[in-house]
Amino acid sequence: MPLKAVFFDMGGTIETYRYTREYRIQNAAVLRDCLRRADIELDLEDEQLADTVTRGIAAYHHWNLETMIELPTSEIWTKYIFSQYPNDQKKIAAIGEELAFLYETRFYIREMRPEIPKVLEKIRQLGLKIGCISNTQSLTQVPLSMQEYGIQDYFDPIVLSSKYGRRKPDAAIFYQAARLANLPTSSCVYVGDKLNRDILGAQRAGYRAAVQIHHQYDDGEKDGGATPDAAIKNMLDLIPFLEGQIQKDGSIPCGNGRKIKAIFFDAGDVLYYRPEKNPNFTRFLESRSVTPPSDIYQQHMEIKDLAYQGKIRRHVYFERLVRLYGIQDKQAVAEGVDALSQDENLVGIFEGVPDTINTLKTSGFLLAIITDTAMPFSKKLSWFDEHGFGRVWDVVISSKELGVRKPSPSMYQEALSQAGVTPEEAIFVGHKKSELDGAKAMGMKTIAFNYDQDAIADVYIHNFCDLLKVPFLEM
Repeated sequence: MPLKAVFFDMGGTIETYRYTREYRIQNAAVLRDCLRRADIELDLEDEQLADTVTRGIAAYHHWNLETMIELPTSEIWTKYIFSQYPNDQKKIAAIGEELAFLYETRFYIREMRPEIPKVLEKIRQLGLKIGCISNTQSLTQVPLSMQEYGIQDYFDPIVLSSKYGRRKPDAAIFYQAARLANLPTSSCVYVGDKLNRDILGAQRAGYRAAVQIHHQYDDGEKDGGATPDAAIKNMLDLIPFLEGQIQKDGSIPCGNGRKIKAIFFDAGDVLYYRPEKNPNFTRFLESRSVTPPSDIYQQHMEIKDLAYQGKIRRHVYFERLVRLYGIQDKQAVAEGVDALSQDENLVGIFEGVPDTINTLKTSGFLLAIITDTAMPFSKKLSWFDEHGFGRVWDVVISSKELGVRKPSPSMYQEALSQAGVTPEEAIFVGHKKSELDGAKAMGMKTIAFNYDQDAIADVYIHNFCDLLKVPFLEM
């Protein structure tokens, strides 16, 4: 796929940042003033306030590095930083964004790398899109810093963890950025300073290349888990790398005469299956006296639809499902949610899927997933990664992201548009009649695997590897 876009990290990449304890103590007054304006008086000296904030942020970062979740600022500052002040929780939550902005701008010394404007202009001249993917608590710090540096007009899209709710290295935020740019990830390069966030995340999402730029600041966090495709010390060194990528594209013959250019897959019951349905939750229910309503199936489907459309959080979906059985005790509900979470990870991969998917990828097909899901789809990608086919996907379209479910035409259209293909150039591999019908209505060829009895498709396969023998794929 030709190179189309370059995405940048912000802190440590577009700008350098650093701090000292003394610097934070000197600037603690700005946080104190913010708190006082909200009628919050904390019995802390400047040194204590600076240390309290630093410790709280460190605890939060430890948690979100594990979960890859970015909480709203109201929760960050009440749960992790000022949790010891229960009487002021509502007031603190109300100024969470202001506190986060002040923390990120006044508790760090930030400076744009001096070569950045020249580099961005050169990238624009190369005809490439420019975007940003940044982990940040604040909704406003990155845009306002770009405005201050005079570079904001270069970036579209700007994807912030504070708005999206997931943090690097979660592949989901990288896929989101590519989706907003309307490009497959295999046409994008990512530039960042951290191996464990930037490089790993971009590679998980199938980016064409991940470039690491040296940043002197050491936050004490162990950095590893990935090897960059290139390493640079000055951003000017990025230009010859990009020019080399473009030159490489020019040496590849355009097109191979193949009519089908992209293959779209449903995920559940096509790429993976569940060997046993909810064994932990079943045992949980059997150990209790439950009183489900007569229409529990209908109510379950209604709640499931809300979760799959991203209208309620997955955790809330699980809680409501447990409560459908008449369970109201808080501890029991938590145990039920835990059982459902355990069941969610009990999956198997269909025989032949890894080898077949990788063969299709090396044969030059664009590969996409169109999935209905309540979970972050990066969890599914992690299952695939364990089996060697998690980093090959050019496009991932999730119902949770779009707010609709298959067979809504927008699910298929979004995938077609991002892949840059027409319906006649794509096929859909699925198992359910409604989803196959939806793809067919868009003008795509359809292939049924592990299919329902009433499924209608152009081709039916019984073994996943038979996909390689389908005539219109012209392998």
